[in-house]
Parts: sequence; C-alpha cells; structure tokens
Amino acid sequence: MAYNILEFECVGLNNGGKFPIENTGRGKDISPEFIIHNLSPNAVTMIITLEDLSHPIKGFTHWIIWNIPATDKIMKAIPSGKSISSLQGAIQGIGYGFHCYAGPKPPKGKLHKYCFTIYVLDCNLNLKPFSFKRKILKKAKPHIIQKGSIYGYFE
Repeated sequence: MAYNILEFECVGLNNGGKFPIENTGRGKDISPEFIIHNLSPNAVTMIITLEDLSHPIKGFTHWIIWNIPATDKIMKAIPSGKSISSLQGAIQGIGYGFHCYAGPKPPKGKLHKYCFTIYVLDCNLNLKPFSFKRKILKKAKPHIIQKGSIYGYFE
C-alpha cells in the first residue's frame, strides 16, 4: 500500500543523534514531544512506536501508543496507563512489558540504535490495550496514509 512520508521532529533528538538523557531509562524516562509538519487533512489518528534496532530480538518494542488524535503536536511525558485521557483515550499497548513509555537503556558500554516511527491513519483502531505491536500494525496497515521515522543512539 502506498502512503506519503510524514515529516516530524522529536524535540531534543536530531535524526541520527544521541537521545537526550531525560528520554532514557537512565534519566527521567519520559516520552519526548513530537512536532508534526505535514499532517494529511485525511488524518484521523496516529500510532507511535519506539523500537530498539540493536536488540537481539529484532525490532524490540520499547513503546507503542495508538488512537492518538491527529494533531500537529504530541505532548511530552505521556503518563503511564492503558488509556490516556489527556490524549482523548489513546491506548498504550505492551512495550517492554508495560503500558508506558520505556526509553532507551542498553547494557552499559553498548551503543544501541533506536527508531521512533509515527504512522498516520484514516481511522481509529478497535483493539484491546493488551495488543502487541505485530497485531496493531497488521490491523493498521490498510489504513496508513503517512509514515515517518527518526533514529537515535544511546549507550
């Protein structure tokens, strides 16, 4: 399925740069703010994933949140929990074993590469909070109208 590239900023993280300590498991472990630049007028919701691309389990999920209302700014420090009332009921799935943001925290002395991906959908997804990334993205696939990624490193 064809979709357009989503252009966005992850505040404090330049694409290919080092993660700010506050967004890691060695800092405050809070999600960063995202600024969306070219959101489609057909956008209804968004999904954000954070994956560890250097983990022995390929694409290890640190964070997944979906049904974020389409907007040009996503707040930082999204609270823990299955349903996020401050994001109109967006749902956090299981990433790193929990319903919350879990920032980079590789073994000491090991440099890992991480990827934030934002998917823009033309609908809401009707999935339970206990859903895993594979199921969420499979259900989302025919509804993705934009997608973009930002990479960062942390040691």
